[in-house]
Order: sequence, then structure tokens, then C-alpha cells
Amino acid sequence: MPLSHTPTVQVSAAATAARAPRHWLRAGWLMTASGWSANQYSSLLGAYRAHLGLTAATTTALFAIYVVGLIPGLLVGGPLADRHGRRRVALTALGISALATCLLMAGPAAPALLWPGRFLTGVGAGTLLTAGSVWIKELSTPPYGTAPSPGAAARRSGLFLSAGFATGGLAASLIAQWAPHPMVLAYVPHLVLVAAAALSAGRAPETAPPRTPDPTVPAHHTPALPTHRTPALPTHRTQFRRLVVPVAPWVFAAPAIAFAVLPGLVDTRLHGWQTVYAGIITAVTPGAGLLVAPLARRLSARHRLATAATGLLVAAVGLLVGALAVAHAQPAVALLAAALLGVGYGLCVAYGLTEVAALAPPHHLARLTARFWAVCYLGFCTPYVVTVLGGAFAPSTILIGLAVVALLTLAALLRPGVRSSV
Repeated sequence: MPLSHTPTVQVSAAATAARAPRHWLRAGWLMTASGWSANQYSSLLGAYRAHLGLTAATTTALFAIYVVGLIPGLLVGGPLADRHGRRRVALTALGISALATCLLMAGPAAPALLWPGRFLTGVGAGTLLTAGSVWIKELSTPPYGTAPSPGAAARRSGLFLSAGFATGGLAASLIAQWAPHPMVLAYVPHLVLVAAAALSAGRAPETAPPRTPDPTVPAHHTPALPTHRTPALPTHRTQFRRLVVPVAPWVFAAPAIAFAVLPGLVDTRLHGWQTVYAGIITAVTPGAGLLVAPLARRLSARHRLATAATGLLVAAVGLLVGALAVAHAQPAVALLAAALLGVGYGLCVAYGLTEVAALAPPHHLARLTARFWAVCYLGFCTPYVVTVLGGAFAPSTILIGLAVVALLTLAALLRPGVRSSV
């Protein structure tokens, strides 16, 4: 009898391990759709100026209004995901994202629709980021998945997001460069991705923990608690402010500068190829963030602050290289700067998601994740700040100033009071 029972148990365990990863993969496409929706517009800034006659200030303001919609989406999405479940909120947000893309497609015929289109893009992306990233993290850990740690599980949503950032902008720019009706057809791939993501995520299980303890629910239905650094609520709020908030704005400040600032300042020699060049930058930047994922894991294992410190340092170097590229109008040097800024983005987002997963109790995970993304997306206002300051300072000077701010953030993170609390 033991001889026949043991292989059955082994096969069953192997089958469970094989099935578990598919759950987070199914939900992961939601994050890719979110990143795609955010970045498909970024590579079309020059095309909007050329085809619709929009000014640089208008296109930059449209870039920033995304954040105006995103912040409330993030802040509301967290409590909604805790109350109504990850899947329902994520799929609703996906529908809002699709509606926003349809409004952007109508923009060439009615430019006023670009404003609500960008605003709703932010609302959908913000809500999706909160519910989706928490859902993926929970689907990656027992009883649903086999991720080795909460930090590793949390970083998966950042990888899917980066994939959307990298491919969305490049695809939109290539379509806008060579296809007819570029301001319409450039958005079609996102609608296809939304449909595929909805079909995929609809088969993933709900993971939201019950709001009140229920003794009739088996223990294996409750997602596992983090095994380290799970402090009481006041402590996790304090550590969030000290360790995460200073770094979070740089998560998107770095790529936003690469997407929305550098191309327009160095592409004067690229006659007829400006849109493709912008698309390449939108692919290179998050692509570099994807490639440093193994480095982020190694740095995190070495020291809790190492990932953030390295990310801020690389972002500062990227800004300095960007200043050099702008001063001499060198597109190739700007690509190098974009890659460095992408590395900074990848390390900072991995650090932030890891810290949030470690700090938050399960019943507050969605809310704390929402706060993290809300602070991150403040960085998307950086291009507008650069445009405003451009009336008084040279662009290269502004970039050098931002590099100094990044280094000051690094110094604040590493000051003795913060390091002693780690």
C-alpha cells in the first residue's frame, strides 16, 4: 500500500507546483495593459505637435493630466480592492482603460476629447496598478503560487508593468510613423491587449482575505503572512514614510524625463524620424529596467537599502548624461541616458514593491500599495516642471539640478537615523 500511495502524492504535489505559476501569469497581463496604456501616448508627443498642431506646453500638460486621474484611481482602488476583491476591481479598471483609449482614438476628429481620454487613462491605470499588483503578489505566494518570498512575488508586477511600458510606446511610434491615420491606428494594439488580458485574468482565482475572521474557513484558504518584517500598523506607516516615500517619486520621474523631455531636445537632426526615435527611447528605458531585475534581487539580499541606493545613484548619472546629450544635441548620448534612467527606474520600483510587501499586513496590503503607486506617479509631473523652468534656465542646467536632487534623496535615505531603523 505505501508503494502505491507515495508516487500518487509526489505526482499530485508536482502537478500543484506546475499549476500554481499560471495563476499569476494570467493576472500579469493586466499590469502589461496598464503600462501599455500609459506609454502609448508618450511616444506620440511629437506626432501630436506635427499632425494636430498642438503646442509643446499642451502636449506636456496632456502628459501630466494623466497623473491627475491616476492619483484618485490609486487612492480609491486600494480600499475598493480590499472591500470588493482584486478581480472585480481590476477588470472594472481594465474597462475604464479601454474607454480612455477609445476617446484618444477620437482625438484627431475632436481634440477636446484628448483631455478626458488622458484623465481616464490615469484613473484606469491607477486602479489597475493597485488591484493588479496586489493580486499578482497574492497569486504568487502560497496557497496559490510558489514564489520564494513576498518580495520576489511583489517584483513580478513590476516586471509585467515594465514590459507594457517598453512595448506600448514602441508599437505606437512604429504605427504612427508608417501607417495611415496614425493618431487612430496607434491605439488599436492596446484594445487588443485589453481583450486578451480580460480573458486571461478572468480565469484567475480571487485572493482577497476575508474582512472578518471566520473559524469555518480552512487555514489553507488564507494567503500566507510575510515571514519577516511584518510590524504593527503604526510601525509600518512610519517605516513607509522613512524608507519608501523618498524613493517613490523617482520610480517614474526618471523614465518620464527620458520619454517626454529628452527626445524633443535632441532630435533636431533626425528629420522625419522623430517619432520612431521617441518610440525607441520608450522601449529602451523600461527595457533596461527589465534587464536589471536579477541585479535588484542580489542587491536586496545583500542589504535592505542597497537596491534603492543604487537606483538613485544610477538615475543621477543618467540625468547628468542627459544634460550632456541636450547640451550638444546628441541623440545617441540621449539613448544612453535613457538606458541609465531605465536602470534607475527598475531598481527603484523593485525596491518599493519589495518594501511594501514586507511592511503591510494582508488586510492593508492594497491600501499601502496604492499609496506607494500614488507617490511614484508624482514623478510623472517632472516633464511639466522642466517645461515651466525652461523659461528661466537652460534644459541642461535643469537636468543637472535634478541630478543633484536625486543625490540629496540618496543622502537622506542613508542618513544614520534611517539606517538605524532598518
